[in-house]
Parts: sequence; structure tokens; C-alpha cells
Amino acid sequence: MAKISSHTEAERCIESLIAVFQKHTGRDGNNSKLFKAKFLIFMNTELGAFTKNQKDPGGLDRMMKKLDLDSDGQLDFQEFLNLIGSLVLACHDSFIKCTSSQR
Repeated sequence: MAKISSHTEAERCIESLIAVFQKHTGRDGNNSKLFKAKFLIFMNTELGAFTKNQKDPGGLDRMMKKLDLDSDGQLDFQEFLNLIGSLVLACHDSFIKCTSSQR
């Protein structure tokens, strides 16, 4: 019999974000920080649709620096969530504009 998940869709999304963060930070034995090299891998593998049309080779480096609020050269989970939140807001705004223009 198939196991019925008691988690809501929102709870599954939260679990997925945590799992993706840990997947990319845990590779070097530190599952609390996303170092620059790991950030670049994360962006290219998990968010390839956002980075594939990137024409500026230094864009991701500048993004990392902007997200790195404590300037320690790595992203903690809160800084990672700032990235995710910004992307979600941008997608939401784009969705709203598309649906408004279709009316």
C-alpha cells in the first residue's frame, strides 16, 4: 500500500529547500555554509534556467557578494533564503504581469 504523506505542499517545499541546501553544503563536510565554488555549482545545477542566459561572466560572483551579508565569503542558510526569496518574488511578479496582460 502506498504511504500517504501527512505533509502539506508547503511543508514539502520547505523540506526540499533544506535538502537542496544541505546537498550542496554537505559535500565538503560543512553543512552550514555554501562556499563560493559550491554556490556556483548550485546556481548552475539547481537554477540552470536562471543562469544559462547569463551574458555577464562576473554576474554570479557579484550576486554571491551581494548575498553574503556578513562578508565571510560563504552563504549561510539565511543568506541562501534571501536568494530563494528574491527569485520567488521575481517569478511571482512575472506571473502576475503575464496573467494581467492576458485579460
